[in-house]
Amino acid sequence: MLTATSRFDTPNASKYLQSLCKHFAHKVEVEYDAQQGQAALPPGLARFRACDTALEIEVTAEDLKGLNQARYIVEDHLLRFAFREDPDFLQWARTADTA
Repeated sequence: MLTATSRFDTPNASKYLQSLCKHFAHKVEVEYDAQQGQAALPPGLARFRACDTALEIEVTAEDLKGLNQARYIVEDHLLRFAFREDPDFLQWARTADTA
């Protein structure tokens, strides 16, 4: 499994977490509350955690193509939902591959 993480600095992390999960729930299995959530996106699992100052994001996938697709899906939707904050693209970090 491949994993990538990112952090979106915002005081509205819980709002965006819930917006993302509600949106994704129209098409995929989702679990969430105000502080954490996950969405079973077709290319891989996306996990979210809201804290006071940021939304922390982790995506996992079987291969690099799936990881890139999952990152794109999450980032594209988040940046659209957060348009009032004039966001930049997310900075992603790959973590070590896990078996």
